[in-house]
Amino acid sequence: MKLRTILSLLAVVSILQLGLLWIQGAQLYRQQETLQALRLDIQELAEVIDSATPQGGEEEHWSPSGGRIRRGQLRPASFQEEDAAKELKAAQESAQKAVKDAREAQKKLSITEAAKRAEEKEKVKAAESEWLRWVWIALGIVALSLILRAWLRRR
Repeated sequence: MKLRTILSLLAVVSILQLGLLWIQGAQLYRQQETLQALRLDIQELAEVIDSATPQGGEEEHWSPSGGRIRRGQLRPASFQEEDAAKELKAAQESAQKAVKDAREAQKKLSITEAAKRAEEKEKVKAAESEWLRWVWIALGIVALSLILRAWLRRR
């Protein structure tokens, strides 16, 4: 009888541990997906920054209209270069701001994930302490019943 009780308690504990491992795995998977999405966003922003900066000799041929200059839009090269420099600087600033915002969002996400993990740990501890309390109560009842049975047999 004692062996069956111990084995059943071990089985229950094993099942609970498997459940907790499953919950932890689900949280890690969700966190990994979020981090991968952030990584992709940052890569896209880096590509936008790279494509916004002119390479080598392209600087002289680049114009704000995307390289197509229509008749009537011809302006002196100095104005085009100034406009291009302004637009390039604005694009770099906005890309840097976007990267900064993405990093801040990632930081906030990691803080919220840590808070969620702490909450989950507290819930698990609370459930475990509740379960252990019932186990101790059951063991106390079993011990009292054995003592009562032994006392009744002696009488």
